[in-house]
Amino acid sequence: MLHLRLITPSGSTDAVVALIENTVGTTHLVVLPGAARNPAGDVVLCDVAREAGDELLTGLQELGLDKNGSIAVENIDLSLSLRADKAEEEAPGEGADAVLWEHLTDATHEESTLSVTYLAFITLATMIAACGVVLDNAVLIVGAMAVGPEFGPLAGVCTSIVQRAPRLALRSLIALLAGFAVAMAVTVGFSLFMDAIDLFSKKQLEADRPQTGFVYAPDAFSFIVAVLAGAAGTLSLTSAKSGALVGVAISVTTVPAAANAAVALSFGDMAQTRGSTEQLLLNLLGIILAGTLTLLAQKWFWSKQRRRPNPA
Repeated sequence: MLHLRLITPSGSTDAVVALIENTVGTTHLVVLPGAARNPAGDVVLCDVAREAGDELLTGLQELGLDKNGSIAVENIDLSLSLRADKAEEEAPGEGADAVLWEHLTDATHEESTLSVTYLAFITLATMIAACGVVLDNAVLIVGAMAVGPEFGPLAGVCTSIVQRAPRLALRSLIALLAGFAVAMAVTVGFSLFMDAIDLFSKKQLEADRPQTGFVYAPDAFSFIVAVLAGAAGTLSLTSAKSGALVGVAISVTTVPAAANAAVALSFGDMAQTRGSTEQLLLNLLGIILAGTLTLLAQKWFWSKQRRRPNPA
C-alpha cells in the first residue's frame, strides 16, 4: 500500500476527493479542512494499493495539484486493516509488478546527476577493475562491479525514451558518457603510475587471462548478457521486490571493459583498447535496448490491466 498526503486548494478539494473515491483500490480517506498553511488549503490523506497508485497520481496531476498544491507519497510497510486488504484485492494486477512512473522518473533524474560523488564512485570502480584485469582477479572485478554507479544514468536513458523526456535523456547521457570518460582518463594515469612502481606491466596485461579476457573480446554472447542484465536491472528498479545487488549484474558488462581499455591504452596496446571500447559501447547499447523494451512492455501490460472490469 501507498500513503498519499495531499495539500489541495479549497476550491479543488471536492474534485480531489471525488477522484480518490472513484479510483479502485483506495481507502482510509481523511479530509482536514483548512489544515494546510504553506501552501494554504485543505489536507487530504488516503491509502491506495500500489497497483492503482499510478492511475491516481496521473489524475491528481491532471487536476493541477502538483502545481497548485502538493502530492507526497510514502510506502506503507505494515497496514493492519480489512479495508486495506479489500482495496488491494480490488485493484488490478499485483502490487509487486506495478510501476509508479512519476517515482521512476524522479528517481532516475536524481541518480543521473553528474556530481562529484558520481564521478568519484565510477572512477574508483574503474581503478579497482583495472587492478582486477591486470591481475586476472575475479574478486577485484566483483568488488568494482559493486561500486559502479552507472546503472542510474542507464535507467534514466531508458525512462526518458519511454516517457518522451528529452531533458532527462540529455542529462543521463552526459552523466554516462562524461563519467566513463573521466574514469578512464584517471585510470590511464593510475595505470602509468602503477607501471612506474613495477606493480603493473604490459606482460601481465597481454598474458592469458581466463578470468577477465572476455572484457576485450566482444561477441554475440556479450551482447546477450548485456540485454539480460539490462532487463533484470530495469525490473529491479520498477518492482516493489527489487534486489539491492542487481546493479552488480549491470556493472559486469561495463566497468571491467572500461578499465581494460584504459590500462591497455596506457601500455599502447591498441588492439585491446579497441576491443574493450567496442565491448563497452556494445554492452551499453544492449542495456539501454533491453531496459527500454522492458519499460514499454510494463507500460503496455498496465494499460491492459486498467481496461479490465472491476470485479467489485
